[in-house]
Amino acid sequence: MKHYETVFILNPVLSEQQIKETVSKFEDFLTSKGAQMVSKEDWGLKKLAYEIQNKKSGFYHLFEFKAPAELLIAFETEFRRDERVMRFLTVALDKHAVAWAERRREKLKTKA
Repeated sequence: MKHYETVFILNPVLSEQQIKETVSKFEDFLTSKGAQMVSKEDWGLKKLAYEIQNKKSGFYHLFEFKAPAELLIAFETEFRRDERVMRFLTVALDKHAVAWAERRREKLKTKA
């Protein structure tokens, strides 16, 4: 299984309940297909660098997970089908990126 990181932006007009449902939908999709969640983060409402679908802001979320490569196609198809998702990006992490992500998580824990 490879290590991946996905950042996705949700529509800013969604209610807090709709955001939670959407995030749990994608998390459940991954775990039901055998992926292992490493971490997930809610970055909150952020201003976009440019308008997407005539929106100037969006709710950012990050998933870090381990999954087989063939799962990614189905996972990204789910993002494309969901109208609440404005953008998404999935990247494979090498050993250096994994180490950096661990250090970043540790830093966030000490701040909280």
